[in-house]
Amino acid sequence: MKEQQNLRTQIMHGIAAAAVLSMLVSPAFGAQVPATAPAAHASLPAGVVARVNGVAIAQSEVDAAVHQSGQADTPALRTSLKNQLIARELFRQAAQKQHYDTHADVKAGIEQAKAMLMMQAYLRDAIKPTPVTDADVKAKYDAIVASLGQNEYKPSGIMVKDAATAKTVLDQLKKGGDFAQLAKQYSQGPSAAQGGTLNWVSFKTPIVEGQTQGWPKPVAEALVKLPQGAVSSEPIQVGDAFWILRVDQMRPTQIPTFDQSRAQLRKELEQVAAAKATAQVVTDLVKSAHIEQ
Repeated sequence: MKEQQNLRTQIMHGIAAAAVLSMLVSPAFGAQVPATAPAAHASLPAGVVARVNGVAIAQSEVDAAVHQSGQADTPALRTSLKNQLIARELFRQAAQKQHYDTHADVKAGIEQAKAMLMMQAYLRDAIKPTPVTDADVKAKYDAIVASLGQNEYKPSGIMVKDAATAKTVLDQLKKGGDFAQLAKQYSQGPSAAQGGTLNWVSFKTPIVEGQTQGWPKPVAEALVKLPQGAVSSEPIQVGDAFWILRVDQMRPTQIPTFDQSRAQLRKELEQVAAAKATAQVVTDLVKSAHIEQ
């Protein structure tokens, strides 16, 4: 409860700050900023767009803000962002003048930010994934192509945890029940909210364990035996789960070219390499640590 209250407080503070900033970066505020010191602008050194009580706001800060905004670089946008930086500096100075830097919550936030930045810097240096070569990408592509069958299927599935529920679902389907609605009502699978709809999949037959693209072998075997539009006549048991399948569409397998697949496959292999390298760093740290639980 206390954490929820703290979160609400942070959100309300954030909303209040955003509202103030919105007011300060409005055209009215933009017209007022230079009017406070009309003769001072000429004295600003190169690379400085404003000074707030002697503290310089650099052109590079505005440039960075423009880049981060993702908007078209226009004079109006630059004026708005400069005014926002001025407002931020005013807030910072006011807070520092009233010694907010000594508040316990501010100190805690600074320590958390410091810890996060240190961890990020450490991980950048410590995690050294094995580089993914062009040969690795081609080998992955060839392995996927070799695992594909003549046809590919667009299935829907309902996965339940007991035989009684599976029988209930099948009975309702046989009476004309809507598959998608029953999936939303009963399925405990990952696509339940989408009415059980699953991605296109293809299996080389006869199906071999470990070459089913992550599908349970009994489910894959049942799927390739179903004609288009058909529903499995009996639940397919996999461990403690029971599957009911429907083949929504079927077509000859469409294989993208290597050039079409190269970038995505490289990205996936790099993610796997990074995860493996991260796991190794964690393992090494655990081995050398004294952990009590």
